[in-house]
Amino acid sequence: MKSLQDALYNWLTIKVVCDARPDDTAAQETRAFFDEMLTNQHHVSNLSITTDAVMYYVTYQQGDETKKVRYPRELIEIMLNQINQEPEKYENYPIEE
Repeated sequence: MKSLQDALYNWLTIKVVCDARPDDTAAQETRAFFDEMLTNQHHVSNLSITTDAVMYYVTYQQGDETKKVRYPRELIEIMLNQINQEPEKYENYPIEE
């Protein structure tokens, strides 16, 4: 994924799912993938999230710069809303050892 904006959007979307579904192993693995991408490919660190009634705000460090982006809540929460509306389609399959 070449765009930092896309990587941050995908990371935030799956992080919201992970926070709501901490036992969802697929979501946790996907978040780890985007964590690694943000760190290794885009050199992002110190991610923090704040929200208000309309937006999510992501602040992060890239090199010596602190940057901030924002995303509408309706876009970020769409995946979680889909899962909540049709949970039978998103059954958690634990990792078999």
